[in-house]
Amino acid sequence: MPLLAGGLLELPLGVGAGEGKRRRLAVLAGGIVFVLTLLGVASARSFAVLLCAFVAFYPASGAFVSLTQAELMDTWPDRQAQVMARWELAGSIGAVAGPLLLTVVLASGGGWREAYLVLAVLAALAWLGRCLRGPRAAGMGTVAEAGTAAGARGEAERRPWTVRAREVLEALRDWGTVRWLVLLQVADLLEDVLTGFLALYLVDVEHLRPAIAALAIAIRLGASLGGGSALIVILERVGDLTVLRATAAAAALLYPGFLLVPGVAAKLAILAVLSAASAPWYPLLQARLYGSLPGRSSAAVTLSSAAALAGGLGPLAVGLAAQAFGLGWALAGLAVAPLAVLALAATARRT
Repeated sequence: MPLLAGGLLELPLGVGAGEGKRRRLAVLAGGIVFVLTLLGVASARSFAVLLCAFVAFYPASGAFVSLTQAELMDTWPDRQAQVMARWELAGSIGAVAGPLLLTVVLASGGGWREAYLVLAVLAALAWLGRCLRGPRAAGMGTVAEAGTAAGARGEAERRPWTVRAREVLEALRDWGTVRWLVLLQVADLLEDVLTGFLALYLVDVEHLRPAIAALAIAIRLGASLGGGSALIVILERVGDLTVLRATAAAAALLYPGFLLVPGVAAKLAILAVLSAASAPWYPLLQARLYGSLPGRSSAAVTLSSAAALAGGLGPLAVGLAAQAFGLGWALAGLAVAPLAVLALAATARRT
């Protein structure tokens, strides 16, 4: 319900917020609701309150996080892949820091409620930093170029929401945009969806101890962090499409190897390399999505939200397949993900 109901509430954010001052106000308002939802989870004393807080979290996150991402893409139109690589690295750091934070809270005698309170404080600090940071002009060029960019932003701010809605519909008729939307959700099968089923697979199918499964999750998160860090350096020397194709080809070999290889050490080693190889997918594909919609980042936000709603059926599909055929065969089906990334990325042209 949080995914579906919250996702539907998030859907019109990109079109409604637009650009410029209106978007900035939407980001700041979303940040306030973001903090309040974390406080709501921490203080919830009933399932209904908890559910409402998680539903509200989706549109709040969309306004606070996704619109900030869109602003960064507008600010650096010629370095979108590099900026997205840094964005994803920040997310990977958070993914690693989250379990460590929970460990510290539990070791201090707290529980999950206290952990959410800490997250609310950190989110409030991020919101305060966003308030103190003024809007930055896109295009770091001459005074004339800055004036042209300012005029373009002013024109974008004056566009009615109906124009931005038409841009979304037009983008859906463009294969260059649809390709990246599809790939974002396909790639997620070998990223978040696999992570969600990984511990269960190792314990239930491979019959490993829960401690080994926990270690595998830690290795996966750490390797993803390493892969994201390396991507920042690699993109200064190698094109994004080259990286995307090379990592997809590697994952197409590594993932079946992870499923088939015997022995704990070999399985964990392959998992580490696989996790590092798939780490660049989201930032590169998301940057390509924005690049396919120059000057229309609002449309990219809305389309990303809509695609995420459809992609949310991925875990359900894996679960139903696992119920019918077993979890091992269900996860084996995810081997199509790197092949699809490789095939569709091969049709893209360098820009």
